[in-house]
Amino acid sequence: MTQILRFIACFSLFLCTTGLHAETAAISSFTDKMVKEHGFDRAEVTLILEQASKRQDIIDKISRPAEHTLNWGQYRKIFLTDKRTRQGVTFWNRNEQALSRAEKEYGVPAQFIVAIIGVETFYGRITGKDRVLDALYTLGFHYPKRSKFFLSELENFLVLTREEEIDPSKPKGSYAGAMGLGQFMPSSYLSYAVDFDGDGKRDIWHNETDAIGSVANYFARHGWKKNQPVTRQVSGVDKRDQKFVKAGMKPSISIAGLKSAGIDVGKGLSDDMLSSLIELETNAGKEYWLGLANFYTITRYNHSNMYAMAVYQLSERIRQKRGL
Repeated sequence: MTQILRFIACFSLFLCTTGLHAETAAISSFTDKMVKEHGFDRAEVTLILEQASKRQDIIDKISRPAEHTLNWGQYRKIFLTDKRTRQGVTFWNRNEQALSRAEKEYGVPAQFIVAIIGVETFYGRITGKDRVLDALYTLGFHYPKRSKFFLSELENFLVLTREEEIDPSKPKGSYAGAMGLGQFMPSSYLSYAVDFDGDGKRDIWHNETDAIGSVANYFARHGWKKNQPVTRQVSGVDKRDQKFVKAGMKPSISIAGLKSAGIDVGKGLSDDMLSSLIELETNAGKEYWLGLANFYTITRYNHSNMYAMAVYQLSERIRQKRGL
């Protein structure tokens, strides 16, 4: 028994030492990259990373995201509420000038910009309590399943904090490192965040005008089509049409093809328009919707049909509540 306990202790020490060595090597490699590719001072990067903390609770959260256990009927109850609708109207009224300008410059209707911010952070009320540095450090160096992605986001985070003159230890966000009213990952911030009020800063954390412009720019850069439909519910779908559902999220099926299969898509859509066929499960049964090009653009924000549908339906509720 004593020999077995000694073996277990030695083996545990070996694993711990091996893991520590691997982490040290990964941090060294990351630091080298920041120095060579971005001109950071080595001591500066070392100091920043020394301020980061490994968070097991972050690993636990990303390993078991709650939304993956919900069907559409349960999911929509979270976002399609009277309170979120009313506060969407309030946010729209408060930012009417910025939203109108964003719609004019980017071609994205105000209702969708408002709905994105409403779904993501309840109009800035829930932007996340985790330090972005901790989240990206933890997932980059201690979550092998997606370490490449999160190390890239950590790289982008350090670049953006330098550009914006922000202390890297200060910004807070989601457990995955998403930031601000629109929950941009650092790579999205660098690519799509805009200084929409012209004050010299791209402040998506506290500046509603910058957040509005940034969301609109994201949509425009991901192919939003001005004055085009987003989705509509369809009927006449049966088991033979599962091939359309399985074709994926990207629009690839012509409206003519769906019609010829006996699916009632309603009126007003051209036969050559492309769509996906979305199946949403509820406790009362299945719903089927068209995933047109603009719906697909919403899924580029979050790769989920349920997410995009929540944004669409919340946007409609807000628009109707506002009397438009």
